[in-house]
Amino acid sequence: MNRLSDTDILDIEESDAIDAQAASWFARNHNDAANADRKAFAAWQAEPAHARAYAEFEQLWADLAQLQQLNRPVALPQRKPSLWRPALAVAAALLCAVLATSIGAPRELYHTQVTAHAKGMRTFNLPDGSTLYVNANTRVRVDFTAHQRIVHLDKGQVYIEVAADKERPLYVQAGEANVRVVGTGFDVRRSQQQLVVSVAHGQVAFAPDAKSPVSLLGARQRAIYRYANGTLQQQTLTAEEVADWRSGHLSFRNRELASLIDELSLYRPQVPLQVSNAVAQLKVSGNLDVNDPDALLNALPALLPVKTVASADGIVRIEPSK
Repeated sequence: MNRLSDTDILDIEESDAIDAQAASWFARNHNDAANADRKAFAAWQAEPAHARAYAEFEQLWADLAQLQQLNRPVALPQRKPSLWRPALAVAAALLCAVLATSIGAPRELYHTQVTAHAKGMRTFNLPDGSTLYVNANTRVRVDFTAHQRIVHLDKGQVYIEVAADKERPLYVQAGEANVRVVGTGFDVRRSQQQLVVSVAHGQVAFAPDAKSPVSLLGARQRAIYRYANGTLQQQTLTAEEVADWRSGHLSFRNRELASLIDELSLYRPQVPLQVSNAVAQLKVSGNLDVNDPDALLNALPALLPVKTVASADGIVRIEPSK
């Protein structure tokens, strides 16, 4: 993999900053911005690079909204039975044969399934030029055709460095959730309690389900969707925090205990972990070695007023120490 030059890194950082500004303006404009904001927005958009970034966000929004509509079930119209017309059937068959001959095979077909059970990360170079990083205990399916690129995340976590292709956006589908990108680097984690999308660079359109509004995320932004109550929370990250699991270590600061345990469960799926509501919102900072998740679990009582209790059915619960 080629190393980026200092000039390349500066270009990426400048692009990320513009993307973040575009995302902010898009959100404000969709929330009925005041007159003063509109004047400031017009001045900001006068810069060609700003206008391009904003237009790309608008396209992301429109495309994902269209995808949500397509995913909704539609009742088929009732059709009257037609009379059998042999001549018409023969003509239709001939037409299909001619079309099949003239159209030819799709320019690119790629289908694969990855199931990772063991510890450690796996890396795949996809035929479109994208790179797929697959975390431990992850199941993912990749379906590329001539018209679309879809990655199905059944469980676990992936980071994708997406090759730009405006004619074929890439979609990550995680259950009912859809993430739509053109060219960017982003991380998706689908675990028991949460769906988390984190953006390293570029821009992402994210919809947790068909009923939820689309959220636009720029560089160093994260969206956390909680399945239990359907809430969506956004956070700002440092560049090092996005997909840091690829290095084998996770760093976290002021992390809610329930969220941390949900991520920790990815690395020890054989033993279910549960967090008492009384301590679920406690904040904790530290590091996690993904190859030794029990080390963090054993250290929790020294970091927080909690204790771990193993039940007869094999479930480990984290409860208040008093």
